[in-house]
This record gives sequence, C-alpha cells and structure tokens, in this order.
Amino acid sequence: MADLRAQLTQRVRTMLSHALGAAQARQDAARTDLDAGRHRLARTRQAAERVPPRVGADRDQRLAEIDAQHAARIVDLAHRALRAAHREAPGAAGADWSGWQPTPVDRIESPGVLRIGEIPLPGTVAVPALVPLLDTGHVHVSGTDRDGCDAVVTTLLLRALGRGRPGGVRLVGYDPEHLGGGLAGFAPLSTAGLLTFVGPGGLGRLLDDLVDQIRRINETVLAGEYGSLRELATATGRRPEPWRVAVLLGGDELNRHERGQLDRVVRTGAACGVHLVVRGIELPDEPSVRRIVVDPDATRIAHAASLTVRLDPPPAAALVNATCRQVAAEVNAGPAPAPFTDLLPDPEQMWQEDSSEALHAPIGEDPLGRPVLLTLGDYPPHALIGGPSGTGKTNLIFAWIGALASRYSPAELEFYLLDFKEGVSFARFAQGRRDPSWLPHMRLVGINVNTDREFGLALLRFLAEELRRRADAAKKHEVTKLAELRAVDPTGHWPRIVAVVDEFQMLLAGRDVVAREAADLLEDLARRGRSQGIHLVLASQDVRGIEALWGRPALVAQFTLRIALPKALRILAERNDAAQSLPRYHAVVNAESGMVEGNQIARIPSASDWGTWSELQHRLWRMRPADAAPARLFDGDAIPRLAEAPDFRALDPAQETGSRGPVALLGEIIDVQARSAGLRLPRAPGRNLAVLGTRVDEACAVLDAAARSLARQHRPGTARFSIACLDPDADAPARALYEELADDAAWYDEETVPELVAETADGLGHGTGQPHYLLLYAVDAASGQLAGRVGKRTGLEHLRRILHDGPERRTHVLAWWRGVARMRADLGGPASRTDQIGAWVALDVQGGELSSSLYPGTGGPDWYPRPWRGLFFDRAVHRTGQVIIPYGLTR
Repeated sequence: MADLRAQLTQRVRTMLSHALGAAQARQDAARTDLDAGRHRLARTRQAAERVPPRVGADRDQRLAEIDAQHAARIVDLAHRALRAAHREAPGAAGADWSGWQPTPVDRIESPGVLRIGEIPLPGTVAVPALVPLLDTGHVHVSGTDRDGCDAVVTTLLLRALGRGRPGGVRLVGYDPEHLGGGLAGFAPLSTAGLLTFVGPGGLGRLLDDLVDQIRRINETVLAGEYGSLRELATATGRRPEPWRVAVLLGGDELNRHERGQLDRVVRTGAACGVHLVVRGIELPDEPSVRRIVVDPDATRIAHAASLTVRLDPPPAAALVNATCRQVAAEVNAGPAPAPFTDLLPDPEQMWQEDSSEALHAPIGEDPLGRPVLLTLGDYPPHALIGGPSGTGKTNLIFAWIGALASRYSPAELEFYLLDFKEGVSFARFAQGRRDPSWLPHMRLVGINVNTDREFGLALLRFLAEELRRRADAAKKHEVTKLAELRAVDPTGHWPRIVAVVDEFQMLLAGRDVVAREAADLLEDLARRGRSQGIHLVLASQDVRGIEALWGRPALVAQFTLRIALPKALRILAERNDAAQSLPRYHAVVNAESGMVEGNQIARIPSASDWGTWSELQHRLWRMRPADAAPARLFDGDAIPRLAEAPDFRALDPAQETGSRGPVALLGEIIDVQARSAGLRLPRAPGRNLAVLGTRVDEACAVLDAAARSLARQHRPGTARFSIACLDPDADAPARALYEELADDAAWYDEETVPELVAETADGLGHGTGQPHYLLLYAVDAASGQLAGRVGKRTGLEHLRRILHDGPERRTHVLAWWRGVARMRADLGGPASRTDQIGAWVALDVQGGELSSSLYPGTGGPDWYPRPWRGLFFDRAVHRTGQVIIPYGLTR
C-alpha cells in the first residue's frame, strides 16, 4: 500500500514538476511575445507618427501636378482657340486696327466670322471674340453703353467689307434718329452703289425689298437645286450674288406688316445672303440671331453668356472712310476680265465644228462660271452691240471672233470687218509689215473708214451680190436654207459669212443717197440673209440718233440678238435697264430682242491686247489651207500705190486691146475687191479726161497714174506723151513723169504749149495713127497764151478741135483744170457744151458745180469733197459718180 502511495506521490510530483516547467516555459514565451508586441506597438506608434506628414506631402504633390496639368491644358486650349480664331477670321476679319487693311478672299469658307473684341482668360493669352454674320445669320446689338453698341456695328461692317471681294458686300442703312449719321463714315460706298440710305418711314419698303430679293434668289438662283448660296458657292466655286446687309438703327414701333416681313427675313435671309445688323428693334428668338449685350461693366454674347468680352476700340474714322473709298474705286473700275483662253477649245479640237446649221461660240461666263453661248443661225440671225466708248465694245468683238475662228475652219466661216471710227484695231487680222500672219477666215478688213461711207456701201453691195448668188444656187437645187444647200452641193464653197460693222451709224447718217441705199441693202440682207448663212453684227456707241435705222422697225426686228455693255442705251427693250448697273468687262446678252426675260450676264475676257490675240492668230495661221490668201485690207488713211495695184500689174503691152482701147488707171475704187478706176480710151468721140480742182498733189497724182498705166500698155516708141506743165507747184511730179517716160515723152511749158496744141490739131488730118496723149497740167493757166493766134486759129480753138476730133484719131487729152468755170471758159464759155469731155475726176469741187451738161439730172451729184478723194464720172459707163482714191505720186 505504502509503495503504491509512494509511487502515486512520485508520479504526482513528477507531473507537477512537468506542469511547472511547462507553465514557466509558457510564461517565458508570453513574456517574449509581450516584449515583441510592445516593440511592435512602439514601432507602429513611431510609424503612425511619421504617416501624416508623408501623406500630406504626397497629396500636395498630386494636387500640384493636377493643377499644372490643368493650367497646361487651359493654355493649350487657349492657343488652339486662338489659332482657330485666326483661321476662321483671318486678315481683315480678325486683325488689330493698327496696320489694318482690306484682305479680300475668294475662298468658299465664308469670311462672315468677324471679330468684335477679345475674351480675357486668367493667366493665358486673350482669345478673339468672334461673331458669325455672313452666310450664317443676323446680329442684334443692345445694352446701356450706346458708344459701345455703335462700335460693335462699325466694327462688324468694316470687317465684313474688308474680307469680302470689292462689291461682294452691299449695305442698306436705316437710321431714322440720326438720318444716316450713324453710317456717315461708309458714305463713299454710295458712289459705287454699295450703300443705300433709307429715310424715315421707309422701313416697310426696305423690308419688302429684302423679301423680294430672297424670293428672287430662291426662285432663279438656287432654283431648288441648292439649299443656300453658300452651298451653291461650295459646289460651283462661284458666288453669283453679293451679301446684302441691312443695318437697322432704331425707329418707331413696327406695324404688323413690317413685323411679319422682318420675321421672314430673319428666318430665310441667311441662306440667300441677306443679313440684318440691328440696334433698337427687337428680333424674334431664332437660332440665326446672335445677340450682343453691351454694358459699361461687361459685354456678353448671348450664346456664351458666361464669358465676358472686352470690345475692340472702334476703327478710326479716317480708316473707315479710306477703306470705303478704296472699295468704291475698285468696284467702279470693274473686276479684272477673265482669261481669253477660257473661250478657246483645246488645240486638238480647233476647227472641228460644222456651221451648216448655225454658229455657236461662248462669249464669256455667267456669275456661276458657266459659259454664255452666242448663236448666229436661223434664230437669232443677226446681232446688235451697244455700249459707250471705253466699255469694251472692241474687246467683245475680238473675243467673239476668236471664239468662232478657233472652232470653225475657213471653209466653214468667213469674216468681213468694217470699222467706221478712227483707229487700226482690226488691222491685226490682216497681213502687216510687223507681223506677216493673218487670220485665215478674214476676207476683208476696213479701218479708218469714218469718212468713206462709200466703202461701207460697197461691202453691202458685195454681200447683196453674194446673197443673190446663194439664192440662185438654192433655187437651182430646189432648197431654201444653207444647211440644205450644203447637203445637196457638198463640193460648193458655202461658208457662213459674218459681217461686222463697228460704228455702223456713220453709214446711215444723213439723208443722202448713200444712207438711203445702205438702209435698203441692210434691210434686205437682214431679212433674207439668215436663210443663206449671211449674218450681220452691227456695233455702235449710241444708236439714239440713227433715224435711218430706227425709222425701219422691220429692219430692227431682225436683230434679235442684243448685246449691251455697261450704260448702253436703247440696245435692250425700253424697260430693260440691266445694262445700267453692269460692272466693267461685263455685258448683257439677250437673244429675245432685248426683253427682260432674255437677259444673261456675261463676264467678257480680255481679248484685244496684241499679245493675247497674236498667239491664237499665229496658231490658226499655221493651220491655214495651202491656197489661203491674206485678207483685203482697206485703210482709209493710207494712200494706195499704183505699183501695188493688181490691175496695174496685170497691164501688158502684149495684150490686144482692139476696139476697146487702152485703159488709163486713175485711182483705187472704194470697194471690196481693190479694183482700179479705169478710163477706156477707144477711138470714139469724147474720150478725154478732165481733172477738176485746186489740189495740186491730187491732180498730179491722177495724171501721173493715167500716164504710167497707159505707157505700160505700149511698147517703147509706139506711143507719144506730150507733157505740158503750166503750174510751178506741179513741176516736180510732172518732170518725174517726163523722166520716167524717157524717149516717148516731150516737155512743154507756157511758152511752147501754143505750139503743141497747134501742131497736134494740124496733124489730126494726116496723123501716123500712133497713140498720142496730151497731159496738160493746169491748162487754164495758159489761157492767155492760148488766146493768141497760132496760124489761122487761136490756141484755145486748136485745143477745142483736139478735144472734139482727137479721140477718133487716137489723140486724147488728159488735162487738169483748176475749176469748173475755168474749164467751161476754155471750152467756149458758160453755155458751151462739154460732150468732148467724156470723163472727169472732181477733187475739191462741190457737187452743185458739176450739174448741167457734166452730170445727168439736176442739182449735181451727192459729192462732198474731202482730202485725197475724187469723184470719177465716165458718161459712157456710169450712171452715178464713183468715189476714188488717187494713187500716191511716185517719187
């Protein structure tokens, strides 16, 4: 038992010992954990004490980074806004007033975004404050700062003017309170029609007109194809209408009609380029209205009310006035012409058109950039061009000729040109000394014919003969029109003919026989020429006084194609005043006899300067047919040369004249073919020539040409030329002729001329039959010497016998008398017959002096003397006198 108890006690003690050791171990571990916890706590407390300063620093750093990023973003956005503002409102639309000047743009991006001031941003650059106006909407200005409101209006208007092309912005001012004084600086625009003032009570009419403009643009310009002028301009590259800005500066309360019209303009005006700048009149709340509120403390734009605008100072009055004067001057000068090459086809397409049915060619471009075509055919057949001096009439004719000549070959088209005014513009179409080229289509060019109305009449006669020839051919082939004739006769030469007569009223001036016949021929050609491809183009500065034309309504009615240049009168219909507002280099083209509905506005290219035209002419000249010949050039100021006359060059001694006798060439006929006036000298009574007048050079020139042409028809030694010079002033040309004729000529003077006439008269009965020509210069000067007897008769009696009997014996007198009365005295007195003078050339002799036996009928010919012109009449050939130009003296 005791052992069991001891064993138990020992086991208990052992267990207790183990328990005590374990407890002490756990206690030590706990103490260790406690110490570690206390250490961690201390470290945590130390770390916690360090966290707030570090987190605050991180927070502050992050906030600083965010602030820096935000500031940079603001600066970047500000610079982007500035660049965008400069793009949207470049140049005059957004520049400072210092050094400001107009900078027009043609780009489609509208110049209608305009600067009124700037928006200051703290710490950054200021951003321009822009207001859209043109092509966008309307501007309403209000506020208590009246001066600021005026500055906004002036700024908007001047910047709009400076950014639009000259004439592209038109203003209408309504200022009943100050009677236009609020827009006084813009007054110079009115000289160019760019500013119109409307007086008190005129607001209703102004709004009605704006509504009419909107309606017209919608109906005729946009025509349902485009939604706005800006859309049209973007699609076509052209803006056909200007911007119209109505500036309404207060007034009475609007009535119901005015309010309705104003609302219509606000709703529909921007699409049609009609805009309002308003102060003192309420506008409806529409998206198109931009409202600017100007107060002394701040200016705000309604769509960005949170932003304050610092207004620009108003532009200086001198700047406004100078800009308006500059714009008005450019508008009055007119826009630059379009390039001439715009009218021409590509080189490989030249001369490819067929003129059988009609002639078609562009004359310019319309406001949309589309070509404006001119047609000459069955309808319209003829054209009438009108415009004051300096408006581009000659340039238009050049442009039209170039457009036609580049499309139709010379086999399809021929030109005949006549210019009655002084100048040589048309001479470039003919061959010249400086330029050997010519326009291959040109058949006749007449220049400086202002005193030679007979040349115009000759052209009409030529065209009338060509019309008869074509009509006969058409009748032969049983057709009626040129197209049909060309179809049945393809080998014939049937080009269309265009005859251009500039200043044609000169041809019809007066009531003489030339004007009457010219009017008759014009009417016949205008009426019947259309069917045979003969077209007339008549041009004039002013046709108000042309009685011969306007007194013939049937003639005027044939000219259905009317082309009116700026300020042209009576070209268009009576109530059609479209030409009065045309800018320079433009024309109204109307193929409906001038009625308003036929109007087309054409911008005419510059075609009349030498370099522009020369390039085309040389190209066409190089393309000419092998048998092409230069055009006949008639220059009314030039004196023809006998040696260059075709009829003179054709003379040959080998020709057999027979009973017709030789021909004495006296001068150049004023006609289309450049023929010479010739006097046939057969063995027949009266075949003598009298030159009448006091002009020494011209009289000598007639006798000189006659003698030289006669000598060319005789072999040396087969004809006699007796030259008697009785006027010292004629000695030099007479001796030059004597020396030229050499052995065939004999010289006589005042002392020996009685012997000449006596010897010649006595030899008539037993002559050798050799032709004998007596050239008597100023024969009346020897009347005293001839009055004395030489043998049984006086010298005058011998002369009369030669005149009477000589021609039948091949003896002819070509004599110059210095007056009709002197000639009659030498022939036997005032009542003497003049049958022995079969032909005469009158120089400075009035038509009335040539009456009685010298000219058939009573009153004498319609002859008005002028320098270096003569009236030739051969009683054996002529019914009326023939105007000639004496050939220049051969020196």
